[in-house]
Amino acid sequence: MSMPTERAEQIGFLNWWRMQFGSVRIFHIPNGGRRAISVAKKMKDEGVCPGVPDLYAPQWRLWIEMKRQKGGRLSPDQKDWIEYLEGIGDTVIVAKGATDASRQVLEFVRERRGPRIS
Repeated sequence: MSMPTERAEQIGFLNWWRMQFGSVRIFHIPNGGRRAISVAKKMKDEGVCPGVPDLYAPQWRLWIEMKRQKGGRLSPDQKDWIEYLEGIGDTVIVAKGATDASRQVLEFVRERRGPRIS
């Protein structure tokens, strides 16, 4: 059995999220992936920044960086963004797969019980 891709893990996690927290919006930041140099240049000109975490839930100021269950590492750009985001008071989860992401989100929710969590 092969290891699920980061994409497959993210899709599984998002399906779980929507069932658990349907009213809390979350979206993907399309910063990664391979693309033609001309497309990459246009996206950079439009504000795409390497290293920004994959997912963001604005209501909770929660960023999620998805990795494969095994083998995924943070790039220097990702480490820099995580340091910046945590420095301004946001929370960043680095998850190794959908199950780990779900577990960490549930911990985050338990720690932050209050009116902002729905």
